[in-house]
Amino acid sequence: MNFNDSTTKTNLARAFAGECQAGARYQFMSKLALQDQMQFISDTMKTLAKNEMAHAKVFYDYILQNSDGNVRNIAIEAGFPFEMPKLETSLLEESKNETSEAENIYPSFARIAKDEGFVNIARSFEAIAKIEKSHARILKYLADLYKSKRLYKRDKPTEWKCSTCGHVEISKEAFKTCPVCSLPQGYVIIDIEKELSSS
Repeated sequence: MNFNDSTTKTNLARAFAGECQAGARYQFMSKLALQDQMQFISDTMKTLAKNEMAHAKVFYDYILQNSDGNVRNIAIEAGFPFEMPKLETSLLEESKNETSEAENIYPSFARIAKDEGFVNIARSFEAIAKIEKSHARILKYLADLYKSKRLYKRDKPTEWKCSTCGHVEISKEAFKTCPVCSLPQGYVIIDIEKELSSS
Protein backbone atom coordinates (compact mmCIF):
# COMPACT_ATOMS: atom_id res chain seq x y z
CA MET A 1 0.00 0.00 0.00
CA ASN A 2 1.14 3.54 -0.69
CA PHE A 3 2.10 5.06 2.66
CA ASN A 4 0.56 8.45 1.85
CA ASP A 5 -2.81 6.77 1.25
CA SER A 6 -2.65 4.60 4.36
CA THR A 7 -4.46 4.70 7.66
CA THR A 8 -1.06 3.96 9.24
CA LYS A 9 0.17 7.41 8.23
CA THR A 10 -2.74 9.01 10.11
CA ASN A 11 -2.26 6.68 13.08
CA LEU A 12 1.41 7.64 13.29
CA ALA A 13 0.44 11.31 13.31
CA ARG A 14 -2.14 10.68 16.05
CA ALA A 15 0.42 8.69 18.07
CA PHE A 16 3.03 11.43 17.60
CA ALA A 17 0.58 14.09 18.85
CA GLY A 18 -0.47 11.92 21.80
CA GLU A 19 3.10 11.19 22.86
CA CYS A 20 4.08 14.86 22.62
CA GLN A 21 1.11 15.83 24.78
CA ALA A 22 1.88 13.11 27.34
CA GLY A 23 5.48 14.35 27.49
CA ALA A 24 4.24 17.89 28.16
CA ARG A 25 1.73 16.76 30.80
CA TYR A 26 4.45 14.78 32.58
CA GLN A 27 6.66 17.85 32.64
CA PHE A 28 3.77 19.81 34.17
CA MET A 29 3.33 17.06 36.75
CA SER A 30 7.04 17.15 37.52
CA LYS A 31 6.64 20.81 38.50
CA LEU A 32 3.59 19.96 40.64
CA ALA A 33 5.63 17.33 42.47
CA LEU A 34 8.36 19.87 43.19
CA GLN A 35 5.76 22.20 44.71
CA ASP A 36 4.87 19.33 47.08
CA GLN A 37 8.59 18.77 47.80
CA MET A 38 8.42 15.38 46.12
CA GLN A 39 11.72 15.39 44.22
CA PHE A 40 11.57 11.63 43.57
CA ILE A 41 8.15 11.86 41.89
CA SER A 42 9.36 14.92 39.96
CA ASP A 43 12.38 12.99 38.68
CA THR A 44 10.20 9.99 37.81
CA MET A 45 7.87 12.21 35.79
CA LYS A 46 10.84 13.76 33.96
CA THR A 47 12.02 10.26 33.02
CA LEU A 48 8.56 9.30 31.76
CA ALA A 49 8.37 12.57 29.80
CA LYS A 50 11.70 11.71 28.19
CA ASN A 51 10.36 8.25 27.28
CA GLU A 52 7.24 9.76 25.71
CA MET A 53 9.29 12.17 23.61
CA ALA A 54 11.47 9.27 22.43
CA HIS A 55 8.29 7.46 21.34
CA ALA A 56 7.12 10.61 19.55
CA LYS A 57 10.44 10.71 17.66
CA VAL A 58 9.98 7.10 16.52
CA PHE A 59 6.54 7.93 15.09
CA TYR A 60 7.73 11.22 13.57
CA ASP A 61 10.68 9.51 11.88
CA TYR A 62 8.42 6.83 10.37
CA ILE A 63 6.27 9.56 8.81
CA LEU A 64 9.31 11.30 7.32
CA GLN A 65 11.00 8.09 6.15
CA ASN A 66 7.92 6.67 4.46
CA SER A 67 6.43 9.79 2.91
CA ASP A 68 9.31 10.54 0.52
CA GLY A 69 9.02 14.20 1.45
CA ASN A 70 5.40 14.34 0.24
CA VAL A 71 3.87 15.11 3.64
CA ARG A 72 3.74 18.68 4.86
CA ASN A 73 0.65 18.53 7.03
CA ILE A 74 -1.51 15.65 8.27
CA ALA A 75 -5.03 16.47 9.41
CA ILE A 76 -5.96 14.32 12.39
CA GLU A 77 -8.95 14.09 14.63
CA ALA A 78 -8.53 12.48 18.03
CA GLY A 79 -9.45 12.98 21.65
CA PHE A 80 -6.66 14.04 23.97
CA PRO A 81 -6.95 14.17 27.78
CA PHE A 82 -7.14 17.40 29.74
CA GLU A 83 -7.53 17.30 33.50
CA MET A 84 -7.03 19.69 36.37
CA PRO A 85 -3.40 19.59 37.47
CA LYS A 86 -3.45 17.94 40.88
CA LEU A 87 -0.73 15.41 41.58
CA GLU A 88 -2.87 12.84 43.37
CA THR A 89 -5.54 12.64 40.66
CA SER A 90 -3.21 13.26 37.71
CA LEU A 91 -1.05 10.23 38.53
CA LEU A 92 -4.10 7.97 38.44
CA GLU A 93 -5.59 9.57 35.31
CA GLU A 94 -2.30 9.26 33.44
CA SER A 95 -2.14 5.61 34.47
CA LYS A 96 -5.52 5.11 32.79
CA ASN A 97 -4.33 6.97 29.67
CA GLU A 98 -1.23 4.77 29.45
CA THR A 99 -3.34 1.64 29.91
CA SER A 100 -5.61 2.73 27.05
CA GLU A 101 -2.59 3.18 24.77
CA ALA A 102 -1.09 -0.15 25.85
CA GLU A 103 -4.22 -2.29 25.63
CA ASN A 104 -6.37 -0.62 22.97
CA ILE A 105 -4.88 2.15 20.86
CA TYR A 106 -1.41 0.86 19.94
CA PRO A 107 -2.44 -2.79 19.46
CA SER A 108 -5.16 -1.54 17.08
CA PHE A 109 -2.64 0.67 15.24
CA ALA A 110 -0.26 -2.33 15.03
CA ARG A 111 -2.94 -4.57 13.48
CA ILE A 112 -3.76 -1.91 10.89
CA ALA A 113 -0.07 -1.39 10.07
CA LYS A 114 0.39 -5.15 9.58
CA ASP A 115 -2.69 -5.35 7.36
CA GLU A 116 -1.36 -2.47 5.28
CA GLY A 117 2.08 -4.11 4.95
CA PHE A 118 4.06 -1.89 7.35
CA VAL A 119 5.54 -4.66 9.51
CA ASN A 120 8.32 -2.57 11.10
CA ILE A 121 5.83 0.12 12.11
CA ALA A 122 3.56 -2.56 13.58
CA ARG A 123 6.48 -3.90 15.65
CA SER A 124 7.21 -0.42 16.97
CA PHE A 125 3.59 0.09 18.00
CA GLU A 126 3.70 -3.27 19.81
CA ALA A 127 7.02 -2.50 21.54
CA ILE A 128 5.88 0.95 22.65
CA ALA A 129 2.59 -0.53 23.92
CA LYS A 130 4.65 -2.70 26.30
CA ILE A 131 6.51 0.37 27.55
CA GLU A 132 3.24 2.22 28.07
CA LYS A 133 1.95 -0.73 30.10
CA SER A 134 4.99 -0.38 32.34
CA HIS A 135 4.34 3.36 32.64
CA ALA A 136 0.74 2.64 33.65
CA ARG A 137 1.89 0.32 36.45
CA ILE A 138 4.41 2.88 37.76
CA LEU A 139 1.87 5.71 37.70
CA LYS A 140 -0.85 3.65 39.39
CA TYR A 141 1.55 2.46 42.06
CA LEU A 142 2.70 6.02 42.79
CA ALA A 143 -0.91 7.25 42.79
CA ASP A 144 -1.94 4.58 45.30
CA LEU A 145 1.03 5.28 47.59
CA TYR A 146 0.57 9.03 47.35
CA LYS A 147 -3.17 8.93 48.01
CA SER A 148 -2.82 6.59 51.01
CA LYS A 149 0.07 8.68 52.39
CA ARG A 150 2.30 5.60 52.22
CA LEU A 151 4.82 6.89 49.71
CA TYR A 152 7.55 6.62 52.33
CA LYS A 153 6.07 3.92 54.61
CA ARG A 154 6.10 0.15 54.18
CA ASP A 155 4.88 -2.83 56.22
CA LYS A 156 8.34 -4.39 56.33
CA PRO A 157 11.88 -2.96 56.48
CA THR A 158 12.85 -1.37 53.18
CA GLU A 159 16.00 0.25 51.84
CA TRP A 160 15.66 4.04 51.61
CA LYS A 161 18.36 5.96 49.76
CA CYS A 162 18.91 9.70 49.47
CA SER A 163 19.01 10.58 45.78
CA THR A 164 21.50 13.37 46.42
CA CYS A 165 24.23 12.11 48.77
CA GLY A 166 23.57 8.35 48.65
CA HIS A 167 22.90 7.84 52.37
CA VAL A 168 21.06 4.53 52.96
CA GLU A 169 18.91 3.31 55.83
CA ILE A 170 16.76 0.20 56.21
CA SER A 171 13.51 0.73 58.11
CA LYS A 172 9.74 0.68 57.69
CA GLU A 173 9.67 4.43 57.10
CA ALA A 174 12.05 6.69 55.19
CA PHE A 175 13.98 9.30 57.12
CA LYS A 176 12.17 12.66 57.26
CA THR A 177 15.40 14.55 56.64
CA CYS A 178 18.62 13.06 55.34
CA PRO A 179 21.05 12.89 58.28
CA VAL A 180 23.97 13.52 55.94
CA CYS A 181 22.91 16.27 53.52
CA SER A 182 19.75 17.53 55.32
CA LEU A 183 17.49 17.31 52.29
CA PRO A 184 13.78 16.51 52.91
CA GLN A 185 12.15 13.10 52.56
CA GLY A 186 10.95 13.85 49.02
CA TYR A 187 14.52 13.22 47.81
CA VAL A 188 14.46 9.60 48.97
CA ILE A 189 14.53 7.09 46.11
CA ILE A 190 11.84 4.42 45.88
CA ASP A 191 12.83 1.28 44.00
CA ILE A 192 9.54 1.07 42.12
CA GLU A 193 10.56 -1.74 39.77
CA LYS A 194 11.67 -3.93 42.69
CA GLU A 195 8.51 -3.20 44.68
CA LEU A 196 6.25 -3.88 41.70
CA SER A 197 8.01 -7.16 40.88
CA SER A 198 7.57 -8.40 44.45
CA SER A 199 3.89 -7.43 44.69
